[in-house]
Amino acid sequence: MNLSKLILQNFRNYEQAELEFDAGVNLIVGNNAQGKTNLLEAIGYLGSGKSFRAQRCIEMVRFGADFADCEGTVFSQERQQTLRWVIFGRGRPRQVYRNGVKKKTAGDISGVLQTVLFCPEDLMVLKAGAAPRRRLGDQALCQLRPNYEAALTEYGRILEQKSRILKDRYENPRLTELLPEYNARLCQVGALLISYRARFYEGLGKAAAVYHERFSGGAEAFALQYRTVSTVTDPFAPLADLQGQLMEHLLSHERAELESAQCLTGPHKDDFDVTLSGLSLRAYGSQGQTRTAAISLKLAQRELMGREAGEIPVLLLDDVLSELDPGRQDFVLNQISEGQVFITCCEPGQFTKLGKNIEIRSGTVLEG
Repeated sequence: MNLSKLILQNFRNYEQAELEFDAGVNLIVGNNAQGKTNLLEAIGYLGSGKSFRAQRCIEMVRFGADFADCEGTVFSQERQQTLRWVIFGRGRPRQVYRNGVKKKTAGDISGVLQTVLFCPEDLMVLKAGAAPRRRLGDQALCQLRPNYEAALTEYGRILEQKSRILKDRYENPRLTELLPEYNARLCQVGALLISYRARFYEGLGKAAAVYHERFSGGAEAFALQYRTVSTVTDPFAPLADLQGQLMEHLLSHERAELESAQCLTGPHKDDFDVTLSGLSLRAYGSQGQTRTAAISLKLAQRELMGREAGEIPVLLLDDVLSELDPGRQDFVLNQISEGQVFITCCEPGQFTKLGKNIEIRSGTVLEG
């Protein structure tokens, strides 16, 4: 799987750009705020219809323009294909095309161009709160399992509606009559999320442990444990069992939810822990150990996606190498000998021997 050509029009700070890429390593160099990360954002968006930065599509449209156009040529699924997104400023839905044919949703291009992003924020995700770790898992699972993405969207919709009922019940007490129906639906969809997550984290932990063992020279044993609501004793149990256990936990918090007007329990609170030789990384891990573990998780994610698709996803490294010491830089570079990789870097001469060099200045491609 690789992206051979990318054409941008009015995307972020790119008024017009056409780039050709190597099937191996592509080094994107330039000073800060020139458009290097914008380029990675375009690549990620091309394959998924999602931005790792923007909350709204309009943010990707160049200031003063009516639309943005992002088109790429991809070799995937044993043939050459084209993907194209047209993003409008206001009032019109975006459009997606696959091989010149307009499609209805991003799901219609699923699997054509899969990417794994690694950015500086990911280096410390294991020390952060639960939300960034949930996001890491959800983003990976949405690419691996389209049905998971649909379930996650549905769960979020029901959760939002229940939250609104809890907040509005003081003005309209009869709204509480709707809560049992919403609780039942939350438990039904939530059980599906837990089932998907348990299997994903089991595979992710095993693969990451192998990378971490290589990284640490066998000095530390990496382990990942998925955590969901306390009444779920076995996240691999049948969906009916998970649904009943979720309901048990929810009902035990019913009064607290009514008093606080908040949804206090469910898989929207899920998390995972990493231990090194039995010690909690979050509590006891050094900065170096935390970064090593985060790198292992990202490489494991790429491996899992590659196994599933039969093709290695494109790896996007956004200014990560500059955040690592030389030993960790060498380890990461030794793990990217396969598949296509895009690396952004501020120092033009630092990794010149890696592959093709492309210099960006103010949204303009100077060479490549």
